[in-house]
Amino acid sequence: MDKKLKIVILDGFTAAQNDLDWKIFDSVADVVCYDRTPKDKIVERAAGADAIFSNKVPLFREQLEKLPDVKYISILATGYNNLDVKYAAERGIVATNIPAYSTDSVAQLVFAHILNIANRVAAHADWAAAGNWCKAPDMTYLLTDQVELAGMTLGIVGLGTIGKRVAEIAKAFSMRTIAYSPSKTPGQICAGTEIVTLDQLLAQSHIISLNCLLNDDTRHIINAESLSKCKDGVWIINTGRGPLIDEYALAQALKSSKVAYAGLDVLSTEPPSPQNPLIGLQNCFLTPHIAWATRSARKRLIKICFDNFMAWLNGSPINRIN
Repeated sequence: MDKKLKIVILDGFTAAQNDLDWKIFDSVADVVCYDRTPKDKIVERAAGADAIFSNKVPLFREQLEKLPDVKYISILATGYNNLDVKYAAERGIVATNIPAYSTDSVAQLVFAHILNIANRVAAHADWAAAGNWCKAPDMTYLLTDQVELAGMTLGIVGLGTIGKRVAEIAKAFSMRTIAYSPSKTPGQICAGTEIVTLDQLLAQSHIISLNCLLNDDTRHIINAESLSKCKDGVWIINTGRGPLIDEYALAQALKSSKVAYAGLDVLSTEPPSPQNPLIGLQNCFLTPHIAWATRSARKRLIKICFDNFMAWLNGSPINRIN
C-alpha cells in the first residue's frame, strides 16, 4: 500500500490509561489519538479517517453518514451497543470487537464484590488502623456479620465465557452454582453448573451475578417483579451492563432489605448523575466500571485490536460483528 491509512482513536485513554499506549499501530498507519471525544466533536475529529477506534463514543447513523471515508471500525470492548451495526454493514464498513480479553479480570471483580460483602475487610482494616483495636476489650471485634460462602447458592445469569469462569471460582469456595441462559435448556449440566429457568434461579439463589449480554430480552432483567421472586436478603452483583437492572426498583429493594446488599461495577449512565437512586445507600457498593481494566486485560485488548486491524488490512477480518 503506497499510502498509510489514517486511524482516529476517539477515546484512547480508557484502554491506555497512563501506563499503556497505541504505538504498535505507528508502523502500519497514521494514528491520531484523542483521550476523550464529546458527541459534538465526533464527526470533526473522525473526518478523513479510514479506520475509527471507539470504546464508548457513539457511532450511529447520524455520525457515520457524515464520514464517507471510513472503511473499518474497531469497537474497543466486547459489547458494541454504541455502534449502528446494521448501518455499518449497509455501508460496507467492516466492524470488529474485542472478545474474551477480560474474562479473568471481570470474574475476579465479581468475587471482590462478593467477598467485600461477606467479610468487609476494608471496613475492619480502617477501624483497626484508626487505633480502635488497641482499645477493644476482646481480641476479636466484629463491625459486621462474617459470612461463609461455602454451601451458599450462586445464581449466574448468562453462562458465557465470564459466567463459566465465575462458576469455576465459586466451586473453589464450595458454593453451589446454578445458571440461567436463554440459549441452554433447563435441566442440563453445563460446565458443572445446573441450567435452570430464570424463576428458579431467582427463587433459589443467595447471590445473583449478572454476566449476560445487554439486549431487548435482558434489559431490566432485574426489576420489581423479578426481585419479588428472590429470597429475602439476596445479594445482587452486576459486572455486566448497567441497564440489566431497573435501578429504582433495586434501590427500593435495598431500602426495604428485600435485597440485603448490591455490588455494582456498572450503572445505566456512566459517569452517573448525583441523583442516581443507588448512590449513597449504605448497603450498595459501587465501583466505577473497573472490572475489565486491569493492566493485563487492557494490554491484551490493545494487542487483539492490532491483530483485528492487521487481519482486516490483509483481507481476512476476524472478530467481525457485522
